[in-house]
Amino acid sequence: MNKLKNLITQFIVAMQKRPGLLAVLAFCSGVASYVMVDRKESFSQVIAIVLLISWFWLIIDNWLRDKVEERFGVAVSPNVMRFALQMVQQESLFFALPFFLAVTQWDHPQALFTSLIVLCALISVIDPFYYKKLAKNRTLFTVFHNFALFVVLLVTLPILLNLTTSQSLAIALVTSVLITLPSLANLMPDARWWRFPILVLILCAISAGVWQLRSFVPPAALRLTDITLAHKIDVEHKKPLGSIDTLDLYTLHSEGLYTWTAVKAPRGLNEKIFHVWIHNKKEIDRITLNINGGRKQGYRAWTHKVNFPHDAQGKWQVKVVTESGQLIGLTKFIVTP
Repeated sequence: MNKLKNLITQFIVAMQKRPGLLAVLAFCSGVASYVMVDRKESFSQVIAIVLLISWFWLIIDNWLRDKVEERFGVAVSPNVMRFALQMVQQESLFFALPFFLAVTQWDHPQALFTSLIVLCALISVIDPFYYKKLAKNRTLFTVFHNFALFVVLLVTLPILLNLTTSQSLAIALVTSVLITLPSLANLMPDARWWRFPILVLILCAISAGVWQLRSFVPPAALRLTDITLAHKIDVEHKKPLGSIDTLDLYTLHSEGLYTWTAVKAPRGLNEKIFHVWIHNKKEIDRITLNINGGRKQGYRAWTHKVNFPHDAQGKWQVKVVTESGQLIGLTKFIVTP
């Protein structure tokens, strides 16, 4: 016990003397999580638990530093706690980032959400900005940490609990709001009582706004590994015969089109997705497809559309979306006269 106590004391003193060392360790930890992304099903559980613990750490920050000083006789600078939280934030953001990069459609508004993750990850490793601007502003710091929690929950919930992307998004929003509530007293130590319920309503309104804009949030746990349009499918080998990006109106009406997709999902996850047919920016049809996770190359399935409007010539898109409207991927084709 004495050895452990001495090690903790030496570590705290060393971090206070060399605060930049912990920042380097945090950055290396974040990069390591990026490299180890292929081990996500086991590694993500650790990340999720650590991040949730860090939230409670943020809430009991002052109490925890008092206990460390009482127990070990060392006055811990608030910066040491901030360094540790910075490590968790970096770990979480760099861990989640590859999932979002892999599924984001960069010509779609969901690119804004992924770009925000990239920006937050960069801020977490730029110490002058992080400590002089972000950490000193408790409101900004809480929002930043809340966003890191929200992002990592979107990745880990489908993997750990086999929740659909829609369920994961809803639970991540509710969890982020609930965990933020205890921090409101610290954000407004001298505020009047009526400001607290107003802030709660604002948080709920923001969450409702995010839910309405859920199509902007990439479904991080799902990945479209392939999508092909074809006139025929090899049912035995579960693959399309040929690939089509342009066809004439007569062929379209006489043969129809198969949409063949391979969607990678976590093992054990059952997800309902849709093939949405769009003609000249107008939705024409929506076909349901159920997928099961676990296959490395993606769950292979297809739908067949034979009913097309008489004036079907022009530009077409087939979007693959979740039940909540989050875009997984798409393909385009042109129908000539």
